[in-house]
Order: sequence, then C-alpha cells, then structure tokens
Amino acid sequence: MQIEIFQAILIAATSVGSALLALLLVSMVNARRAGTVTRVATQPVLEQTVFLFDDQDLVDATGPARALLDASPMALSDWARLCAFVAPRFEGFENTMKKLAELGRIELVSKPEEGRRTQIRLIAEEVNGLARITLNDPEAEGRGVLVDGLSQRALEDELDLLRVTLDRAPTLIWRQDETGTITWANRAYVLRSGAFADNEEALVWPLPHLFHMEENPRHTGPRRLRLDDGDEKAAWFDCHSFPLEKGALHFALPADATVRAEKALRDFVQTLTKTFADLPIGLAIFDRARQLQLFNPALIELTQLGADFLSNRPTLYAFLDRLREARMMPEPKDYRSWRLKMTELEQAAAAGFHSETWMLPSGQTYRVTGRPHPDGAVAFLFEDISSEVSLTRRFRAELEQGQEILDMMSEAVAVFQPSGELSASNAAYDRLWGVETNTSLTRTTILDAVRLWQGKCDASDIWTSARGFNNRLGQRAPIEATVRRREDGLMIGCRFAPMTGGAMMASFLPKGVVTLDPPTRAVFDDDRSVTVLAS
Repeated sequence: MQIEIFQAILIAATSVGSALLALLLVSMVNARRAGTVTRVATQPVLEQTVFLFDDQDLVDATGPARALLDASPMALSDWARLCAFVAPRFEGFENTMKKLAELGRIELVSKPEEGRRTQIRLIAEEVNGLARITLNDPEAEGRGVLVDGLSQRALEDELDLLRVTLDRAPTLIWRQDETGTITWANRAYVLRSGAFADNEEALVWPLPHLFHMEENPRHTGPRRLRLDDGDEKAAWFDCHSFPLEKGALHFALPADATVRAEKALRDFVQTLTKTFADLPIGLAIFDRARQLQLFNPALIELTQLGADFLSNRPTLYAFLDRLREARMMPEPKDYRSWRLKMTELEQAAAAGFHSETWMLPSGQTYRVTGRPHPDGAVAFLFEDISSEVSLTRRFRAELEQGQEILDMMSEAVAVFQPSGELSASNAAYDRLWGVETNTSLTRTTILDAVRLWQGKCDASDIWTSARGFNNRLGQRAPIEATVRRREDGLMIGCRFAPMTGGAMMASFLPKGVVTLDPPTRAVFDDDRSVTVLAS
C-alpha cells in the first residue's frame, strides 16, 4: 500500500516537473520573440521628404526636404526653388497645385527619365489650410536612401547641366593651382590647345598653357593677350582672372571682332584727322560738358587763337571770350547782351542746324555754323566768306548798274528766258505798257506779255510770230513790224531778236507824235530821239 502511494506521488511530481519545464520553454520562446520585435521596433525609420507651405511661404520641412532645397538652383523664394526641381519632372505641376484647395489631395507621377527605372511620386494634401507636399523615390527607397536619393538626383542634374553648359561655351575656361599647373579646362580650351588625342577620347596630360598667366592674380580686370598658334592671323582674347583659395580661375573671351573694330576706328580717325588738317574751314567740337575735344589747324589760322590755348581744351564760353578779346567776332554793345546772344547761339546749335554771319571789325566776314552731334555734343564751323561776300556785292552792283542803264534808255526793252519767263525789263517798258514788272510778285511769261500787247494794239500778224519765237528750232532771224496803240494812236516799232542761250529780247520804239499827261506834245524821230513841245 505504501509502495502504491509512493508511486502515485512520484508520478504526480514527474507531471508537475514536466509542466514546469514546458512552461519554462514557452516562456523562453516568447521572451526571444519579444526581444526580436523590440529590436525591430527600435531600428531607425527613414525620414521622408516633406514640405509644409502656407501659400508660397515655407512653414516647416524635414531634414531631407531642406537638403533638397539647398541643392536646388538659387531662387528668390523656397517655393521657387522647389518648383525649379519639381516643375521640369512633373508636367503641369504649378497649374495642378492651384486646385489643391478644391481637390484636397493630389498625386502626381514624374515623367520618365533616361537611365531611371522608377518614377518619383508626389503627394500634395491640404492640412488645415496648409499644403503638405511629400516626395517619394521608389528606386532610392529600395536601397534604403529615400531622403538622400532626391537630393542626390538634384545634385546630379545640376552637375550634368553645368557640365554641358561649360562644354558648349565658346569661351576658353581653365583652372590653375597655386603652382601654375592646369588642373581643369573646358572643351573649348582643350580643342584650342590640341590636347585631344586622335580619337578625341583621351587627353594629353598635363594640358599645355595657351597664355602666360600669373600664378596668383590680384585683379580680375580684362587683359588683352595675343595667341599665335601658327595661323596666318593671330587671335586676340580678353582674359579675366579670379583668385581662388588654391589657385585661380581664368576666362578668355574672343576679342578678334573688337580688335578689328578698334583698328577700323583708328584708321577712320586718322583719315578724319588728315582730312580736317587740309580743310580750309575751322572746326571746333565741344562735348556734352561744352569742353573743346577736337579742332583742326584751320581754326588756329582763322581765329588767331594759339595752339597752346586750344590744346588745353577750354570750355565753349572761355573759347568765345577769347574770340571777343581778339576782336574775331562782332563787337557787342554790352557784355550782358553778348553773353545772352552766345547762350542763344549754343542752344540753337545744340537743337539743330544754326548759321550766323559775323562781320568782323577787320573787314572780314565769317560764316559760323553750329550742328548738333551725338550724345549732346555740338560742333562749330568757322568759314571765311570774305571773298564770297565781296564777289556777291560786286555782282549785285553790276546787276544794279545794268538795270540803271536799261532804265535810262528811251527804248522799251524786255528780255525773256528760253522757258518764256520774263527776266528783265526797263522803266520805259513799264511806262509804255502800263505795268510794274519790278515790283510785281507774279510770274510773267511771253504768253502773258503777248496777250497784254495784243490787247492794247490793233490786230497784227507779229503777235503770232512773237508768241512762238522762243519755240523755234535752229537759227532765228529777228522779226520787225509797226503796230498802232488803240488808246492814243501811237505808232510803235516792234522788234524781236534772239539772244545767246535761247533767250529773246523784245524792244518797242514809239514813232510820231503822242499826247502826254499833263498835256504835252512829244515827237519821236526816226533816229529814236524825242522832242517835247509845249501844248
């Protein structure tokens, strides 16, 4: 009986031990599972690229989002910098974002890019009046670089853009270290230096120096350097240098067109200088500040101003003051009126073409012409027209003398040009036909004159011949006839004779006795003399 009781107790203890052992094993397994879950939960979670905007003002952003903005091109605002990265990849991004308040949530997928297997996803949500924008790059997410992937893509795109831009730039760009060794150059420099191998896939290193530049430049101003690479014509470049922390960055801009333009300008100025030197007209050009900039030797001779005075580039008023002192301009009544007149001269010349005639105390006559020049400058021309004025006066005196001789003749005379227009007549002609040709402003032709003669005289065939006398070709013989004036019966001898150059002279000589007013009797003899008899 005791043995049975002991066996029962042993069986019960064994069962309890087994249960305890099983419970311990289950506890250990659960503890291990719990530890695994704890370790997984405590692993760091990748931070997303999230922006929070109030309209176009950045309210908050995650670390990767701020890194993306820093890698984007420079812009005036954070919204503009985000658009610079997002807009080229998401078609219609800005227009779609304007509908966010209406839609509440927007999802966009980027355009396919070369070399990328996945596309970026953009999620925009409205949260309490703010715009929450999230960017996801599945390709980067799979590698565990969700945040840095977008920033890296922006950096790579900007790097590609800069590389393409520099390779296409026609300007030579290169960088030197502190020892003067070229450490980098763009494609234009490499091509110019001939550093490419035959297949243009390898470079000859180190790169050759095209220009002798300073190792540590202190200034960035352009320096014109000549590059002689064996061509018939050497190339010119304007080189700019920018010092860096270790070395310098250099730019060489083509300057061949500038050099050619400067040479053409120099040649043109030399041609003008030679022309002005031989010009008999004095030339003085004043700049916008009315300071003398250019003059020729003729100005010294005409104005009698010393070359030293003109070489000091005097102002316009100092120049005119010296002319007044040298009595090389009209003597003014008073200084104030003279200054006012010179101011008006300067203003008129600056506004447009202006010309004056100066009668000098010495008897000379100058024509002073003012012309405006570009950029507010003004030029004055001084021309000695004394001989021209003297010739004009002499010619005018001869004309007046010739007219006086015609007026003293008793025979009425009128001269018609080849065109048929009346060019000259005397006082006897005006008295005979009752006209005032010298004071009339109307144009008188041979047709008008024949109409006048025919209207005051009896009918005659000579008027028809006179009307067509100027139109005859070849040699013209004089025609003569006697006509009778209706009002008083005066007989008039008419004669039309050709003149040199196709002109015609018409002369009229009264014959017989005519009653004058006041009552007087005048007898015209055949010898063209007149005898006046009292009534």
